[in-house]
Amino acid sequence: MFQPGQTVVRREIMRGEPWIAIPQVCVQDDGDLLVTYTPGGTPLAYPASGTFPVGEHPWKLAGSTAWRGHGRLDLHWTGVEHSIFLFWDGPERAFQGWYFNLEDAPRRTPIGFDTLDHELDVWWAADAETYEFKDVAEFEETGPARYPGRMDQIRAEGARIARLLDSGETWWDKAWADWTPDPSWQPRALPDGWETVPFDVR
Repeated sequence: MFQPGQTVVRREIMRGEPWIAIPQVCVQDDGDLLVTYTPGGTPLAYPASGTFPVGEHPWKLAGSTAWRGHGRLDLHWTGVEHSIFLFWDGPERAFQGWYFNLEDAPRRTPIGFDTLDHELDVWWAADAETYEFKDVAEFEETGPARYPGRMDQIRAEGARIARLLDSGETWWDKAWADWTPDPSWQPRALPDGWETVPFDVR
């Protein structure tokens, strides 16, 4: 397990190749729930070479080189095909809401974990009465190439999240909305060789 304050590298693996890497900070790791934090200014890294079967990462194509804003807190569960992102905004660091990010269940590596964002998401703003699906059109457009044979599985996970929310179920601790980062936690650097650390080819 990772220790609080330790660097944890989140890598996305697309069709057998690293696609993007983000060095995060471990907040909590109990073996089932892994909580990570991405400070504002954290570098976004992309592989220097590859076959890029679906093209290079969209953030690279958009020129994004660092995470912006107050930082992001991520809740990842072993074996679960989504994580929950938390965002804050403004000088008062006001909580913005819960972002249910559909993605591969985390696969741990010596430097962190591997996953793959599924494009389709569910967003519940802090001041909203209910949730909304996000990036549905983008998922339908890019999904066949990015997730061959998995589109129905991903849709089913989105529907499962919606059913749980509709039933009033909360499977995460809402107290995380009041969490504040250790002020000493600054943006991290990626370890040398992050692209070649063994990974699952899924």
